[in-house]
Amino acid sequence: MRDRALARMAHVLVLVLLLTAGCASYRFGNNTLYASNVRTIYVPMIQSDSFRTIPAVDIGERLTEAVCKEIEKRTPFKVVGSAEDADSVLTARIVADTKRMVVESPTDQSRFVEMNYQTLVTWADRGGTVIASGDVPLPAATVDVGQSAALVPEYGRSVVSTQQEAIVKLAQQIVGLMEEPW
Repeated sequence: MRDRALARMAHVLVLVLLLTAGCASYRFGNNTLYASNVRTIYVPMIQSDSFRTIPAVDIGERLTEAVCKEIEKRTPFKVVGSAEDADSVLTARIVADTKRMVVESPTDQSRFVEMNYQTLVTWADRGGTVIASGDVPLPAATVDVGQSAALVPEYGRSVVSTQQEAIVKLAQQIVGLMEEPW
């Protein structure tokens, strides 16, 4: 009986040693998804080539806030207030902002409007070298990220709520680009 218990304990010990030895070079948790040499990131105000002035708050400001919140929520990185204090800089520019009527009523009222945003994103380290992460090809060191949202007035959706939905989804896509390949 005692020999059987010792044999079982030896098997468990060997199994634990094999598992820990095999996983020695791996990182655990969501930290494995992101660059290990980056701890802090600076996100300057995102510029917008859009001429839309409604709502009064610029879309670039709203996207900057959403990206910073998403970085803090999903990544191990800390967003800092200046480029000098950061290990890397994430810059973005909204290059296209379109609204397209998909469905209209017989009286020419919009029933379904699609809003699209296109953004160019660059993530570089302190020295200016582009951090190429993710499986997305990076031509000319920038990534084109797009997102759309649907405005349906009958469901109580407003332009602002539809824009905010698109901005949040766009921020999630931008932060998703920061993930390293498996």
